[in-house]
Amino acid sequence: MMMPIIFDEYLDRLERLHADIAQAVEGLPLEALDWAPGAEMNSIGVLVVHLTGAERYWIGDVAMQEPSGRDRDAEFRVRGLDAAALMQRLADATAYAQGALARLPLADLDAARTSPRDGRQFTVAWAVLHALEHTALHLGHIQITRQMWERRAKG
Repeated sequence: MMMPIIFDEYLDRLERLHADIAQAVEGLPLEALDWAPGAEMNSIGVLVVHLTGAERYWIGDVAMQEPSGRDRDAEFRVRGLDAAALMQRLADATAYAQGALARLPLADLDAARTSPRDGRQFTVAWAVLHALEHTALHLGHIQITRQMWERRAKG
């Protein structure tokens, strides 16, 4: 069975975002991946773990109603994940999204879902699109953080 074109296009965009994240992470030492540019700011490692957790939450927990057991707060405390571990998280997130959207009936896009975290109501379409929007936002944060790291490293 072929996937609806909207899901093919969605997955293409998600995979491109993940590729851009991988490019921004590539070649960085663990010190850079754990470095935060300032107080109340996140490291690249935290951002990758958080955005992949959020993708799984919005696509899985909300849209597909498949509980993940996500611990959102723990995403912001992560340290010590090297580039390979972060790339694996991106690959796992991509694989989950591919499988979920392959099973999602197009007619379900307008169905209402309740967020397990706070009880708010969203449509499936909103939840899936928000996952993409959220990833794109954090890609920009990752790119800027890398630029700041590189500028700092040059002294």
